[in-house]
Amino acid sequence: MTTPSTPDLRARAAEALTRARARSVALTDAVDDEDLVRQHSKLMSPLVWDLAHIGSQEELWLVRDVGGREPLRPDIDDIYDAFQHARADRPSLPLLGPAEARAYVREVREKVFDVLDRVPLEGSPLTEQAFAFGMITQHEQQHDETMLATHQLRRGDPVLHAPEPPPARSGPLPAEVLVPGGAFTMGTSAEPWALDNERPAHEVAVEAFWLDTVPVTCGAYTQFLDSGGYDDERWWSPAGWAYRTEHSITAPRFWKREQDGWWRTRFGVYERVPADEPVVHVSYYEAEAYAAWAGRRLPTEAEWEKAARFDPATGRSRRYPWGDDDPDTEHANLGQRHLRPAPVGAYPAGASPTGVHQLIGDVWEWTSTDFHGYPGFAAFPYREYSEVFFGPEYKVLRGGSFGTDAAAIRGTFRNWDYPIRRQIFAGFRTARDAAPGEVG
Repeated sequence: MTTPSTPDLRARAAEALTRARARSVALTDAVDDEDLVRQHSKLMSPLVWDLAHIGSQEELWLVRDVGGREPLRPDIDDIYDAFQHARADRPSLPLLGPAEARAYVREVREKVFDVLDRVPLEGSPLTEQAFAFGMITQHEQQHDETMLATHQLRRGDPVLHAPEPPPARSGPLPAEVLVPGGAFTMGTSAEPWALDNERPAHEVAVEAFWLDTVPVTCGAYTQFLDSGGYDDERWWSPAGWAYRTEHSITAPRFWKREQDGWWRTRFGVYERVPADEPVVHVSYYEAEAYAAWAGRRLPTEAEWEKAARFDPATGRSRRYPWGDDDPDTEHANLGQRHLRPAPVGAYPAGASPTGVHQLIGDVWEWTSTDFHGYPGFAAFPYREYSEVFFGPEYKVLRGGSFGTDAAAIRGTFRNWDYPIRRQIFAGFRTARDAAPGEVG
């Protein structure tokens, strides 16, 4: 990749920060102050906590560490430290009120832009190629997606609106695609804003496998439901069956069976489940059970990344399935532009070289891989971003969702969560091993 000039780096960082802040403001201004301070679910923080936390992290990293400026609000550092207080406990903290939180994040941002104008963007790992500004942009966008998930959990009339519907599907596609076996380059050592768990680039070999061309749709998932899949222990792992039974889970979150079929609640709108959209709000355990019912399995993380990045014609790993260019509206459904997944097959320009569609955007995709560091992993700039989560408790998700911003996703980006999570915008696709006769 070519290195942008310093003015270009400053402009890119400023644009990314501004776009993230506009989204944060829109998500918090969409509700009144009473809704802003309410905890809509114990799984989530009050929206006002997320807003001030965004400002607190920006102050810590950009104003204090990068800029060397005096602290604005050292008295709130502990309150907005995500590791100090569980989400369920945050409403009881002495949080900044809505007006105070908005004033705080505005003051922080003014100082950040002054730092961005003055600090050298070289000579330090934090400032090289504006890394710290990119890290904070991604942090804010990740919390924006979290706040979007909180909006999905809130009750009441709709307050979020999409300016336009997603594009229609482009036409029929094969059910699955063969991804060739062999080695490829996984991860990155060159992407300037890549986070520590994406690094370093390393060679990984996978056997040839078949992968669903598109994510599993609501229509396909309904067949699993209607066949009694949630009541048949054969399809579930022991941990998945125990969780399903203990919590009486009978369908994806926000779904309800009516006399005329399946319906769902989406950001306050009650609507019929669309058969051609990727299923969303399913846990890892549900995805795993569906795959077993279908006679398939979930892909590994390495398989997912090879399908998303490897170009058999050149042997090179791309930044994205479609190439090295940043995403645009022709490639993927990102940035909550449509407030829903697009129909499968809606983004032919975003397909990978092997013909896999919608690997970026629409829904996060569960993989079968536990979250761990790559060979040669080094925590940077702090252990709490990735390293403290390594282990079998978390499963890796890939690809981003309709609620993920383009600044916070790429072919190497790794997300992770507990396998029980259903409030996140997660779906999946399935895979199967290729038989010897299928690979030549």
